[in-house]
Amino acid sequence: MTDRPASWRMPNSTQMDKMAAAVGRSVPTKPGLAPDADLPPDYWQALLEDPRAEARSAPSGATLRLSQISQHVLRVGCRRCARLVEIQKADAARLYGPDAVWKDVGQRLLDNTCTQRTGRHEEDGCWPSYDVP
Repeated sequence: MTDRPASWRMPNSTQMDKMAAAVGRSVPTKPGLAPDADLPPDYWQALLEDPRAEARSAPSGATLRLSQISQHVLRVGCRRCARLVEIQKADAARLYGPDAVWKDVGQRLLDNTCTQRTGRHEEDGCWPSYDVP
């Protein structure tokens, strides 16, 4: 025989009937979504209408295309090695195209002249900091 605390007892038949009735009442009338099911459209619409949704914020300078930037000199720095690379907007548009995204152009400019090479992908390269309007 095992030692059990005094507070643990097997419920009697009346208590079991009460528990079974309570479980039956608390079952949701509509089953929930399966883990791999698509969320309802109302959910997505509520997210989009939320004033805190990022989709409504103005694009950051790094995500602008070169043709959308008003500055003539573009500057990107590395937060890791403190190197600074500047390029004229006309030269960047000539080399990468006017529809190129400044973030991609700046990363390529830093990567082409990066001195922080360790051989490990996680540690290689520069950490860009974009100076745009």
